[in-house]
Amino acid sequence: MRKFIWAAGALGLAAAFTATPVKACTTVVVGKKATTDGSTLVARNEDVGAWSKHFYVHQATSNGPTTYVSEDNGFKTSLPKTALRYTSTPDGEQVNGQWIFGESGINSENVAMSATESGTTNKKGLKADNLVKNGISEASMLDVILPYIHSAKEGVQRLGQIIEKQGSAENNGVIFSDKNEIWYMEIGSGHTWAAVRVPDNKYAVIPNQMVIGKLNLKDSKNYMASTNLVKKVKAWSQNKKIKLAGYVKGTVNYSKAFGTNDKTDAIYNRPRMWDGQRILTSSKKQSITKKSYTLFLKPDKKVSPDKVGQVLSSHFTGTKYSSYGKWKGGYRPINVPTDVESHILQIRSNVPKEYAAIQWLAMASPANSVYLPFYTNISDTPSQYKVDGDYQDPTNTKSAYWTYKTTAMVIEAYKHKKFIDSSTGKKTDLIYKDVNPTKKAVTKQLKANLAQSDKVAKTLSGDKLTAYLTEQNQKNADYAQKKWQTMNNSLIVHSNKLASVTKSKLTFNK
Repeated sequence: MRKFIWAAGALGLAAAFTATPVKACTTVVVGKKATTDGSTLVARNEDVGAWSKHFYVHQATSNGPTTYVSEDNGFKTSLPKTALRYTSTPDGEQVNGQWIFGESGINSENVAMSATESGTTNKKGLKADNLVKNGISEASMLDVILPYIHSAKEGVQRLGQIIEKQGSAENNGVIFSDKNEIWYMEIGSGHTWAAVRVPDNKYAVIPNQMVIGKLNLKDSKNYMASTNLVKKVKAWSQNKKIKLAGYVKGTVNYSKAFGTNDKTDAIYNRPRMWDGQRILTSSKKQSITKKSYTLFLKPDKKVSPDKVGQVLSSHFTGTKYSSYGKWKGGYRPINVPTDVESHILQIRSNVPKEYAAIQWLAMASPANSVYLPFYTNISDTPSQYKVDGDYQDPTNTKSAYWTYKTTAMVIEAYKHKKFIDSSTGKKTDLIYKDVNPTKKAVTKQLKANLAQSDKVAKTLSGDKLTAYLTEQNQKNADYAQKKWQTMNNSLIVHSNKLASVTKSKLTFNK
């Protein structure tokens, strides 16, 4: 695993966090009857650190490779010759010619996949069914699943078959969606998994903690699980050397069997569920210290991609727990400086299928970036999203990733400091002076561009449509990046006002 967790530093949780290599990410899923336009929405922040990210489209083939071997951990599996076109957001450098950690994408059947939400298996779960070192992992998951599935449910089934046969290297949560439904899947041990269909009228905010509870496997429309899961968990619960929890009267509570709910979760995981539910269902008053939260809730108002972006940008924004304020409690926020990309995968049902899929992509930290609405029926991705060799080159101004990452790094350095705005005479900070106004204006223009390009797309078909959508993605990428680079220049100027100079008794000759 190359994910990062924000862990308590020597100065205490409320005072400082330090990066420790463990796990991260936050997921949001919204059913079609809970969204403003009937779309399905699946989204996630990818938290890593300084890894640069790319945005690629892999074209369909009828004669593709029939064997996949992961350069990450040696995982090996067979593949069908026929592969669908699909998008992905891999790491900025290949490993021996292979893109890894594809993370998110949509294929030509308008099936979306986000992988993964990292988790932790408890000690008893590992004793019952340990993880497999060279099993399927996050690094390879998108590339061996997404090009070969035609529905969200089929995605669960294909991944489940691989896990049962070849094992999983990690505890992960995986999300699949199409225009009709969303499935959330958890891999709790080396060979077991469970999945639940997201209710159409509800949403969920999921941290790095297993959340699938009691399984009703008689209801195959809403639940799935690995073969003989109930029998296995029952046997492991009765094994004196294991004593696995989670078996309840002929069924299984999957999170109790394999997950955790401890002091670490109380600081690192559960507060993120609280924050997301606070934003989407503010009418439900809850304490941030609750030991558990309802997984699926109805939102107070229908949810748009903008609203999902607000959740993924939250650092307990507007509360006393804000990591941009006094940071009371020291809880781990949804939006953190180690975000490298954030995606919202939208499958629309109110436009023709040829341009119904939108991959909203914000590079770096979504709080200090902007979500660009990228069509996925395309022949290529914008040039600045596939700049080669930028992995360790933050000065590369051609790279979209480093443009948006620069903003995040400047904001992080000065997020607690204010300066006098010469135009108003009032105290302000870099976020309110530079980032938020630019983000608001650019988002408004991008949404207007999307509405206009949808109208034009309605008049096109085939290769002409694909060429047009590809062109629109590039235009939007150019527009947003230019605005952001201009804003970064302003950030640097204003940050000079915040740079502290140590007072000295030394004098210097003029």
